[in-house]
Amino acid sequence: MNRLKLMEKLRVPMMLFPAIAIIVVLFGGGMISGVGQSVGYFPVIGLNDFTLDYYRDVLTDDGFMTSLWLTFRLAFLSTLFASVLAVAFALVLRHAFRGSRLLTLIYQVPIPIPHLVVATGIVLLVSQSGLLSRGSVALGLTQTPRDFPVMVFDPAGVAIQLTFLWKEVPFIGVVVLAVLKSVGPQYEEIARTLGANSWQRFRYVLFPLMLPGILSTSIIVFAFVFANYEIPLLLGVRHPTTLPVMAFRNYQDPDLALRPQAMAISMILAVVAIILLVAYKRLAKYAVES
Repeated sequence: MNRLKLMEKLRVPMMLFPAIAIIVVLFGGGMISGVGQSVGYFPVIGLNDFTLDYYRDVLTDDGFMTSLWLTFRLAFLSTLFASVLAVAFALVLRHAFRGSRLLTLIYQVPIPIPHLVVATGIVLLVSQSGLLSRGSVALGLTQTPRDFPVMVFDPAGVAIQLTFLWKEVPFIGVVVLAVLKSVGPQYEEIARTLGANSWQRFRYVLFPLMLPGILSTSIIVFAFVFANYEIPLLLGVRHPTTLPVMAFRNYQDPDLALRPQAMAISMILAVVAIILLVAYKRLAKYAVES
């Protein structure tokens, strides 16, 4: 009997063990290798002495703080704008009207599309040789495609923001929409009978209900954008660039002597991301409780 109880308790852990083991081995092995290389242990090129010189070189680099600020700005603005737009779309789509199901389906289309495909579409749409530029010339708004505002490979990262917004707004919005549909209209109706206007119903009824879903998804979006390298690499300027792109370029450089520096940047990026996410989570918890 005791043996059967023990087997029952171990059934789920044993089922999960193969997947967890693969994750631990691959992720853990990569982390150990990365940390080792970041502190100077890279026997392939003859580095066997542990040192923090690579961290010092990265932190004292003039472009490091610029790249860190750019990375944080892109992640913060993408998360903020995506959350605001997602809430707006969810508030509209929660009501049943003619064509609402079709619009909800279209709204969810970007979720499974890879970011690289979206980036390609953004280039074809908003670049100076893209569809909007040509349409502007055809309508007489601009004389030549070069008169169209620069949105790709620009310091402000407009194309990068548009790519993340197109992908992340539906991701946050689907969660918020599910929350709104699950609670139903009864809370709003009660507030309306008590004399609350539209803004008061949103501020004191709907927003607190949506807030846990907004915060949980926005944390994921912030972490993803903060560590993303392919979109800034494809659509951003070469300098200044984000920290993930800086680490990727150093890692891909034929000179293996730059590999420890790339790993140092990656470790710093991971630490900064963890600190920001912990702070964000605490603020989110405080906002929900208050």
